[in-house]
Amino acid sequence: MKLSPIVLFTYKRLQTLKQTVDALKANALAVHSDLYVYSDGAKSFNDEIIIAEVREYLKTISGFKTITIHESPINKGLASSIIDGVTEVINQHSKVIVLEDDLFVSQNFLAFMNEALDFYENNNKVFSVSGYGLKVAIPKNYNYDVYFTPRGMSWGWASWKDRWENVDWEVKDYADFKISKTRKREFAKGGTDLCEMLQKQMELKIDSWAIRWYYNQYKNKQLTVFPVLSKVLNIGFDEYATHTNAFNRYDTLFDKSNQQKYTFEPNAITNSEIFISFQSYFGYFQRIFYGRLVSPLYKLWRSVFIFL
Repeated sequence: MKLSPIVLFTYKRLQTLKQTVDALKANALAVHSDLYVYSDGAKSFNDEIIIAEVREYLKTISGFKTITIHESPINKGLASSIIDGVTEVINQHSKVIVLEDDLFVSQNFLAFMNEALDFYENNNKVFSVSGYGLKVAIPKNYNYDVYFTPRGMSWGWASWKDRWENVDWEVKDYADFKISKTRKREFAKGGTDLCEMLQKQMELKIDSWAIRWYYNQYKNKQLTVFPVLSKVLNIGFDEYATHTNAFNRYDTLFDKSNQQKYTFEPNAITNSEIFISFQSYFGYFQRIFYGRLVSPLYKLWRSVFIFL
């Protein structure tokens, strides 16, 4: 099995970046893997010092087969950084494993991602591999280490060149999509937030590569494979988070087993019981309860706690 390169995107989160790199290095396959790091440029003058500190740290990284560091002279933003960086690496290697600087991975993260990439490479129904897995209800007679959903996840993922290069980043058919109730309803099966995010993206109210990526998966009727036991923890819910600054409602069962071999579902189909459980995380109740009630209270508590 040819190992996939790892692509790591970072901005100004030095402490979580160190945790991400240290966790990656704890993987047995790290020393045999190529690491590409993309460091985005400062958005403002105030960020220049911390960006410089991040880049000094990047020079000290070891423990990988090769390490290639790209330092952007300008602030490209997360969406452009990921689209450009992944495209550059995937064109060289035909597949990639992608992380951001706020993700803590298990000791078997690289084993799982590489095994899944190899197993599903020729199955065009599979759009991507997620290293993160939600704490979903698993049927008692379910014998696989993975499950499928029509929605991707951007917290530690992998894919192949032939899937990535077909993504329409401009969403050229959006005018037809936005007036089709049927298509909106189908897309929303992956989460009640998806149509709203796509609309905001097309109105330039947000800058998200992920929502456009999810939309292309839906449009091509493809699936993402998730681990039953998550290989990733999001540790980015702090004051330096670019896109996450609230209570983390995405609870998960983190894999501490260091299992190296997996039983994959060969047919790439969704299990209805698991998918219903998965959907609950992206339903109106969860979004309203956590987004409008728990998260504001959590942020208020943190601000008071820090002040005291």
